[in-house]
Amino acid sequence: MKANANQIRQALAAPRPAIRFHLLHGPDEAGADALARVLGDAMGKGAERVDLDGATLKGDPARLADEAASISLFGDKRWIRITGLGEESLAAISALLEAESAGNPVVAIAPTIKATGKVVKLAQDSPAAMAFACYPPTAQDAERLAVSLAAEQGMRTAPGVAARMVAASSGDRAVLAREVDKLALFLDAAADRPRDLDHEALDAIGAALDEAETNLAVEAVIEGRADVLAVELARLSESGTSPIMWLRQLARRITALAEMRAEVARGEPADSVVKRHRVFWKEEQATIRALRRWSPVMLADALARARAAERAVMAANNAGSVLADQAILTLARAVARRG
Repeated sequence: MKANANQIRQALAAPRPAIRFHLLHGPDEAGADALARVLGDAMGKGAERVDLDGATLKGDPARLADEAASISLFGDKRWIRITGLGEESLAAISALLEAESAGNPVVAIAPTIKATGKVVKLAQDSPAAMAFACYPPTAQDAERLAVSLAAEQGMRTAPGVAARMVAASSGDRAVLAREVDKLALFLDAAADRPRDLDHEALDAIGAALDEAETNLAVEAVIEGRADVLAVELARLSESGTSPIMWLRQLARRITALAEMRAEVARGEPADSVVKRHRVFWKEEQATIRALRRWSPVMLADALARARAAERAVMAANNAGSVLADQAILTLARAVARRG
């Protein structure tokens, strides 16, 4: 069946034997991953999770039905998570839905499958499956999600707080969920201990939600300081900060520099351009240095690299974060060589 947001969340939060396959398809992979974790939470910490991917199921279509019907060695609950599911897994999904029994629930993340795909149609037509399309939320949807996530952990959000959280997380549901967890711990909030989530609480632990957290990494790229960038990337990774946040901040910084550099190329003095663009006074000298160091061609190439790195992070079944870090470190070293 085709499910809406409430139906799929309820099905994952309280899995029923009648629904053996939960398909999360569409480009919002972070949102799909967050929904898959709902099933994991429902199964409990002691449950055994079996991880499969589309390539495995293509080579062994019977594997999924076998895993869904298997009993845990120690009698614990068991569930299956599939990542990178594509149309090549159609035979495996068909075998699962046609099997006589399947006691272990299955959730599949399928970011590349279109709404008109054969796997989606199969899941929508089957009474033993649910299909839900995951698309990046609009600003209003994301704010409602932030309020909902906070409410689940016993927090009442003050006006404007949800908007700040969404803006700082760049709409990334996984990042947003992690920040809600941090806020709940900070406030000691729970369903039986409701707390008010206001701007003061957000400010108290909001470093991870603010661009200041990623500003050092961005400026290290602009100044060609690969050694500083390496340290900052390691720190951001340890703190759980999404690479998408600082990559988008870097893209905005490069775009702003490109606009100013075009004016400098027309013969205007860099200091006049910086003043007209109202650059923060503490950042004026660093911006002037960047305008002298970066050429329009370099800025265009850097913007392409930043966007490619973001796509690598969001792509399924690869070491996206590692690839992105390496690409941006290479960029910083190239800037350093130019001097």
